[in-house]
Parts: sequence; C-alpha cells; structure tokens
Amino acid sequence: MPTEPLSPQETEDRLGEVPGWSLENGRITRTYHLGSHRAAAAMVAHVAVIQDELNHHSDLTLGYDTVSLTVSTHDAGDAVTGLDLDLARRVEDIAPAHGAN
Repeated sequence: MPTEPLSPQETEDRLGEVPGWSLENGRITRTYHLGSHRAAAAMVAHVAVIQDELNHHSDLTLGYDTVSLTVSTHDAGDAVTGLDLDLARRVEDIAPAHGAN
C-alpha cells in the first residue's frame, strides 16, 4: 500500500523538526560537512544501514568530506511522505557521532 504524500504545509511543519534539511524541487535534501573523507565514507555506510532497516532509500552522494542526501517516495509519485522525514530524523540522530555538521 503506497504512502500518502504530505501536504506542502505538513512538509514545512515536519522540516522544522530536522534542522538543515530543506525542500528543493519537491524533494527533501541535506548536505553534511565532515572532517575528512574517511569520516564521510563511514557516515555513508551508516546511512546505508539505516536505509536498509527502513526499506527506504535516498539518493546518497559521497564527496571528499561531504555527504548529501536527497529523498522522496517513489511509490507516492516522488512526493515527500512521512517516510522521508523519518529517514531524515534517523540520519540527524547519527550525524553528530560522525562529526557531521
């Protein structure tokens, strides 16, 4: 059963719960800056585990010392859903342990 898209107001309200995340082109996105490439790679591996746990995957990009995520729900027509914000919250929870800001 597909997840229902959030309304624009619901999306904005929920984005307030995940600092640093923003809505761009109908998807939520965030870039984290880390102290090294190794730290960024470790965070990518950790995010991959979370995505598998949730069975919900983002576009995940590893830069030299950055990690970027862009998320929407394909089953909801690439709209933002609660699943996307749940993933964002989980990533926010682990980011400090990797030294991400």
